Amino acid sequence: MLHLAIEIEVVLALLTLCGIAFSFIALWAAHRFSGDGRQQPPVAALAPVSVLKPLHGADSESYAALRSHCLQKYESYEIIFGVNDEDDQAVPLVRRLIAEFPDREVRLVISPQVFGSNRKVSNLVHMLREAKYQHILVNDGDIRVGPGYLRAVMSLFKAPTVGMVTCLYKGVPAKTIGSRLESLGIATDFVPGVLTARVLDGRLRFGLGSTLAMRLGALQQIGGFESVVDYLADDYQLGQRIAKAGFKVALAHEVVETAVPPYSIVEFWRHQLRWARTMRVSRPGGYAGLVLTFAFPWALLLATMAPDSAGAWMLLALALLGRIAVALYVGLGILDDRQLLRNLWLLPLRDLLALAIWVCSYGGNTVTWKGTKFQLKQGRIHPVSSANATLSAKLDPEVHSEAQRR
Repeated sequence: MLHLAIEIEVVLALLTLCGIAFSFIALWAAHRFSGDGRQQPPVAALAPVSVLKPLHGADSESYAALRSHCLQKYESYEIIFGVNDEDDQAVPLVRRLIAEFPDREVRLVISPQVFGSNRKVSNLVHMLREAKYQHILVNDGDIRVGPGYLRAVMSLFKAPTVGMVTCLYKGVPAKTIGSRLESLGIATDFVPGVLTARVLDGRLRFGLGSTLAMRLGALQQIGGFESVVDYLADDYQLGQRIAKAGFKVALAHEVVETAVPPYSIVEFWRHQLRWARTMRVSRPGGYAGLVLTFAFPWALLLATMAPDSAGAWMLLALALLGRIAVALYVGLGILDDRQLLRNLWLLPLRDLLALAIWVCSYGGNTVTWKGTKFQLKQGRIHPVSSANATLSAKLDPEVHSEAQRR
């Protein structure tokens, strides 16, 4: 028994050291990103772009987020909003925008026809048919941007090898603990992971839903939006496919905002578990490697098992210092997340929950998204709840079967 305990302590110590090493790598990756050139050409030299905004529902922050896209300091662009249902709560907001900005090219597309399990992507299929420019930009309905957003993103297309440009984002939390944990995870876990993957892989090989700007030719080369109409992680899939097609996925030096819903702890858990299982099936190797990044939980377990070991407590201190250093460098230095310091005391709890979610993500292949339960199969989602019959009845047979063949 003593021998087994020693072996477990050795394993925990090694896992902790790996996690501490990951913190140093994340800091290095963040430093490299910060040092990249940010020079932008004049606005007039940049290509016109069609901004596609798929919408579903609205909240108190929605109008400000949508309105921010109408305030761009950019020469030529159009905004196309899309919904599945004319009774959607977002429709009055879009019509209000059209009235407020008569000089902007703002249109609304209402398309009840559904092509696959992912209704957002189905919306994009319809909206793309209305787009008139050779560059397409998609971002989620809750994304809020600054006035220089389009300029920062579109300037990267001056390099002919770039097929997609994506952006980092920060969360603006509500007052609930779940919402604050979610926002903290974005700044201290998700974004450092993105920057580290960018360095270790040599380039970025996926996109982020906060911004998916694409050359139309690159999108068409991978089969258009129809190719990902049955994927939950459509942003990841689009970026991965464009990278595999030989294009570069660039990361802009523009940080956008997303309003984090007022999650309860249970809602936070469910949202994180959905994301974790989606990433597990989308990128199984990289996701399994996350076991080497949980420095603080492993160090805490080690200190609990060996409370008399000075080495164990030293590793715990180093792990905690490493996590705080990453949080401050990325959260404050790169994202300018002004809520970070207020929520930093939650970081140990966030890390413990992250490990628990990682373990539980291997306990099944089902996720719940917008009230419907889905089964994950090779990255695709298939409805398994009672809503299955309703959704299937609305599917377009020709386009849906083509998406399944892909």
